[in-house]
Amino acid sequence: MSEHVFLVEDDTRLAELIAAFLGKNGYQVSTCSKGDEAEAKIMAARPDLVVLDLMLPGKAGFEICRDLRPYFGGRILMMTARNDEIDEILGLELGADDYLAKPVEPRKLLARVRALLRRGEPRQGALATDQLAFGQFTINQGTRTARLGSQYLDLTTAEFDLLWLLASHAGSIQSRDDILGKLRGIGFDGNDRSIDARISRLRKKLLDDPMSPTRIKTVRGKGYLFSKSDWELG
Repeated sequence: MSEHVFLVEDDTRLAELIAAFLGKNGYQVSTCSKGDEAEAKIMAARPDLVVLDLMLPGKAGFEICRDLRPYFGGRILMMTARNDEIDEILGLELGADDYLAKPVEPRKLLARVRALLRRGEPRQGALATDQLAFGQFTINQGTRTARLGSQYLDLTTAEFDLLWLLASHAGSIQSRDDILGKLRGIGFDGNDRSIDARISRLRKKLLDDPMSPTRIKTVRGKGYLFSKSDWELG
């Protein structure tokens, strides 16, 4: 059965073009043009991925993302003509997994869709080597869970992927270019702050002091380093 993409876009012509292109590439595609109808239709359809425009009639994409995230486990790719870094960071803060600015190049959209769907699902028969442990912190790639002490962390798909990447390279500095290349297949252009926003959220969830972090450290001018120690709870 083909993977299901749900497109929320009020530009009818653009929606038709995107739906046709994704359909030709093997995806089942549903569409919705009204923001105030999107959430109910998405929850009924339970797609694998939502491509969500921000400027919609009835209800904005940011609100839809915020309201969907606690109940929807699939991936959310935001798409907007507003090329504003603040919009990107806000979308990621609200639970989006990726962000794409219009005008959209079809092959780039397809690459993002494929990348998100490749990394979203737990694998069958997960092996013990899929789990890493650092003191009272454990993370399991097979089940896509992370636990600090007795508490499981509530992570978005993008947050888990970043945390796994850092943890699997514990003790080694990962530059923004490394991270973006491994997670999204793009290079760092000097302006992208999506990784910084996710790091900030991860630190909060890992109970890491934002003023003087010791679990995910910032190495000035180089990138981020996941600590192998300092994972005991007080």
